[in-house]
Amino acid sequence: MLRSPRQRALRRPARLLTAAAAALCVPAALAACGTSNSHGSAGSATSASIVWWGWTPTVQGAQAYIKDFNKVYPHIHVSFKEITIAGYDAAMRPALASSVGPDVFDIAPGGGIGSIAELATYATDMQPAVKKALGPDWKSKIAPIGPAGLTTSAGKLAALPIGSTFAGNLWINQTLFSKYHLTAPKTLPQWAHVCSVFKSHGVGCFVQGAGQVAFNQDTLQEISDSIQPGVWTKCSRGQMTWNNPTIVKALAIWKQMFGDGIMEPGALGLQQYPDANNAFMASKDAMVMMGTWYMQYATQAGMPPAISAAGVGTPKPFTMMAIPFPDVAGEGHPATMFGDADYGIAVNNKSSHEAAATTFATWLTTSATGQQAVANLLNDIPSLKGIQPNWNIVKLVNDPAQRPMLQQLIGRTTTVTEPRLSLVSANLQQAIGVASTTVAAGKATPAQAAATLEQTMKSSAGQQ
Repeated sequence: MLRSPRQRALRRPARLLTAAAAALCVPAALAACGTSNSHGSAGSATSASIVWWGWTPTVQGAQAYIKDFNKVYPHIHVSFKEITIAGYDAAMRPALASSVGPDVFDIAPGGGIGSIAELATYATDMQPAVKKALGPDWKSKIAPIGPAGLTTSAGKLAALPIGSTFAGNLWINQTLFSKYHLTAPKTLPQWAHVCSVFKSHGVGCFVQGAGQVAFNQDTLQEISDSIQPGVWTKCSRGQMTWNNPTIVKALAIWKQMFGDGIMEPGALGLQQYPDANNAFMASKDAMVMMGTWYMQYATQAGMPPAISAAGVGTPKPFTMMAIPFPDVAGEGHPATMFGDADYGIAVNNKSSHEAAATTFATWLTTSATGQQAVANLLNDIPSLKGIQPNWNIVKLVNDPAQRPMLQQLIGRTTTVTEPRLSLVSANLQQAIGVASTTVAAGKATPAQAAATLEQTMKSSAGQQ
């Protein structure tokens, strides 16, 4: 929400489908999982039954989108199948290679699960559709960060961006912070102190699924920016080597977070989804590293189901607040954020309902009403410029505290220049994962891990 190490897990939880269930949608069972496709027939643009597969949004979020869509297009029936992040590629590849896959499906920028590199070949080029919807100057009307990550090297727009997500901030359980008279930490020593106080009361402090290494990338990028802003992005672009002093120091601070008691014992054995997410939602831990996609859980509609999914029988909503990542390097640099298109809506080029699927994809991603639905869900920052959440209908758990915070968080994203996933290949994600876990486990020094990371990326580049 990183959807491989994303494993793209960075995105969002897929709570209702297990990987085992997703695995049922292989060739023998595809006819029950998708629509009956055939080449050469686009079908009606206003009447059809289409199927949408994705790891995100949640089922509740998709149903909200579809409900608003059907107010405009009542004769296009959309069925959403939520697939686990871990099971997405295993389900999608055989489905899309066949003639009976979904009509609409999620694609992600960069490497990893659901990546454009893996799935773009099955997608219709959406440039004609977006030009028809927004005009020839369509690029000026949507955030450029979206199509940039969803366009192939050959210039094919494989999917239309629904919106963007950004990382670089933490979320805290303000109810727990207030209970123990604590304030959000701004430095590494303050962070360690906050954790010691929580633990003295039997409460977990900062939870991270360090075993799901895509999220380690978020934390390491933010630590790196705390030392020297922009270095991580330059390394990702090949403009600097990965064994430079900033990356070595970032890995050293990462290791210190384990030694100072900020990282929970056993963090290397946890997954961000579901483990860290559930621990935070169940109020077992007071802090978690998640990005703007977590805004949805600040709502009265979004938080109770998330708490229930974490195993709490009687969900009691709490006030969760986004805070800047602490200045862990002590250099005084303001906390940064980084982001790109969360995911794109792609149309299966084998769909026998391609016209209706295109209608749905363009409505959700380019129309004011569709993008307003996206904004109101607080899952993504809308792709269409000028769309903001309608705060009169968005019901927050604690509106006086959370609305200004969310408005400020969304405002910060307008100045973001650093990408999060679009520059990261599957090889780089894996190499970052090895560096982060070996340092945390004490199997490599920060310098050794950075040197290995650089050598791995050199070797990968030589093989291309």
